[in-house]
Amino acid sequence: MNTRAMILGAASRLLAESSTGDVSTRAVCDAAGVAQPTLYRLFGDKDGLLAAVVDAGFERYLASKRALAPTGDPAADLRDGWDNHVAFALSSPHLYRLMFVPGLGTEPAAVKEMHTLLRRTVDRCATAGLLRVPAGAATQIVMSANTGLALSLVTHPGLFPELSLSALVRDIVLAGVLTGADPAPVHSGADEATAIAAITLAAILRTAPPAALTDGETGLLLEWADRLAATHLAAPAVGATGVRRTQLSPSTSTSHSLSQGDNLS
Repeated sequence: MNTRAMILGAASRLLAESSTGDVSTRAVCDAAGVAQPTLYRLFGDKDGLLAAVVDAGFERYLASKRALAPTGDPAADLRDGWDNHVAFALSSPHLYRLMFVPGLGTEPAAVKEMHTLLRRTVDRCATAGLLRVPAGAATQIVMSANTGLALSLVTHPGLFPELSLSALVRDIVLAGVLTGADPAPVHSGADEATAIAAITLAAILRTAPPAALTDGETGLLLEWADRLAATHLAAPAVGATGVRRTQLSPSTSTSHSLSQGDNLS
């Protein structure tokens, strides 16, 4: 293994193990067994090193996508690409944050390739007559929504604990750019009516608690209403491998990255 690969491997390991999502060049050099001037000679500075780490990590992911042929359903490929994108973000949260959060002086090249791969799938949708907006705009809409959602999941897990949110946002976004191939329904009409009623009741209980109920009764009713809303609006999990965040860990990242070759969103 050459010196550059040794430094990248050490930096990648330390980043994955970090509790803060950051690494020091000194720690990387110690782990790789090299002097700091060697690191700076090969990567320029810390930002250059981190950009290279991001590119190396995403290259493994993108390589699996390039190798697979698209299916005959570009709209389904677009949906699956969204799910795989989110699954990868959850399996490598520090790497994902570095890729999309502003701060690095050197932009990772992987960002541009992700955009290119997504555009190919969007162009296939356009060719099939499935787009309601221009392909360039559709690509920007899907990528910004997908990355924004994924960043929310990895940077604020306490606020976004359920992966069902991803499928809901995905279907809303794709319904806005696709025509002639509606996203799969998230819930039935009856479930939607129940959810709307529960959401409305919960809002009323929070803003104007009824005098006829005790605080305990109001709290219990509010808990039931929130539970009904969450149950009836719950969407399918990202991919086919589970609903809750605890089921998506780095050890299972491979299973979440096995689909489309050119449909990463």
